[in-house]
Amino acid sequence: MVEGKRGDSEITVDANTRQWTLQPESEYRFELDPGTSLAIKLLHGQAEIFGAEIAEGKTYLFGLECKAAVYTWEGCTIEMSHPSTEYLSEETPMFAYANVHIALEQMRVRALRVIHGSPPSSDDEGDADANSEPPRVLVLGPENSGKTTLCKLLTNYSVRAGQDWSPVFVNVDPSEGGWAAPGAISAVSITAPLQTCSSASPLGSVATSAPTHIASNALLPLSYWYGHAETRRNPLLMDRLIRNLGENIWERWDGDVESRASGLIVDTPSSFASSSGAGHDHRHTLIKACVDAFRINVILVVGHEKLNVEMQRTYGNRMAVVKIPKSGGVVELDASYRERVHRYQLHNYMYGQLIEPPAGLATTAYLQAGEQTPDLTQHLSPSSSIVSFSDLMIYRIGEETMAPTSALPIGAARVVSEMQPLLVDPAQAGSGLYNAVLDLPVVGYIVITAMDIPNKRMTILAPNQGSLAGRTAILGSFEWQE
Repeated sequence: MVEGKRGDSEITVDANTRQWTLQPESEYRFELDPGTSLAIKLLHGQAEIFGAEIAEGKTYLFGLECKAAVYTWEGCTIEMSHPSTEYLSEETPMFAYANVHIALEQMRVRALRVIHGSPPSSDDEGDADANSEPPRVLVLGPENSGKTTLCKLLTNYSVRAGQDWSPVFVNVDPSEGGWAAPGAISAVSITAPLQTCSSASPLGSVATSAPTHIASNALLPLSYWYGHAETRRNPLLMDRLIRNLGENIWERWDGDVESRASGLIVDTPSSFASSSGAGHDHRHTLIKACVDAFRINVILVVGHEKLNVEMQRTYGNRMAVVKIPKSGGVVELDASYRERVHRYQLHNYMYGQLIEPPAGLATTAYLQAGEQTPDLTQHLSPSSSIVSFSDLMIYRIGEETMAPTSALPIGAARVVSEMQPLLVDPAQAGSGLYNAVLDLPVVGYIVITAMDIPNKRMTILAPNQGSLAGRTAILGSFEWQE
């Protein structure tokens, strides 16, 4: 029963839920505090979250400090529980984003037409500048500008276009982690809209840790372990990994020309947009690494006038450089929030994800991550085992702290190269292995949860069972404890 009404948009249904009526081309924005969750149901109309449509009559759960927005092109009515922060906005950059999507879609269509040997369309015949290359997009912008949101939205719109596109989403922001663990850079071919339900899986879940019959979880990413949150920690290593990732993508496309027409979208860290100066001299080198490795032909600059001018000057004669407005709904994220998100992601990697419904939810038929019902929610069981120090060879790439080359004394050279693997002795004091996250190729990411130095043993939490004897692991700077 309706108890009251506030303005023209909000109706309180009962103590636990309320309804919002959204006018066309407006959005409902919400933020969740730690330990809270939110349930949203589309009663009627059309609505989407980061470009992924939500189904009418289904209840969707959100948790783990999720921050998102429900946008509608045509208008809708939604019902939800009480979030920590919520408001409506009619000022959005969605028209600009939609125009970018249309331009990218035209590039895909032209590229596919050339692959099939079809004649050009009437629109292309009169356009001497029409490019037959598929879109390969680099998204740049400062911290808290909405780069990842834009990448997800453009990706989701492309797979919803009804052309069987499968764009490659590339994440070279090691602080985000993407589909792996924080500290990794990844790439994956997207065939279904990426769902959003928590900060632990901002880009969807992978098939190795979720029910594979669910379309949004059928992701098989290629990941490289960088091991740090900041690109300035070891820029030479970052450069090498970006180029390796690009080589793998192009090798795959060489055997699947039609998939190449879908193109790719590259999400980047905020350090690529940082001002020039001490500690940031590597950013142009890493931007160039992305441009070269992924053969970028479109650069989108989000909310940064100076960076747009720099990119126009450097790359404007070779490719399209487009300035994109920043959304007013972007949330300022502090360092403590990002640290909590890293913990959520690592816990999700080891144990899976279950969002507890808010109090008073009237139904048990709710969805997590867009498609998961409670009985199919991922519940993972990592394996804890005790191994000898000698069973596992652990290396660190470069020194633990790598000062930038510009900070070295004049004429001085590094004793240890940024790319040099250094063997780590677990028995040595200050090895930094307790609670450390390591990359174990093929096996996945592991955590050292206990160290028994007198007996030269350590306890390791791994995503699956199996012997670790004779394996080699790479140490980064991330730590995690339950």
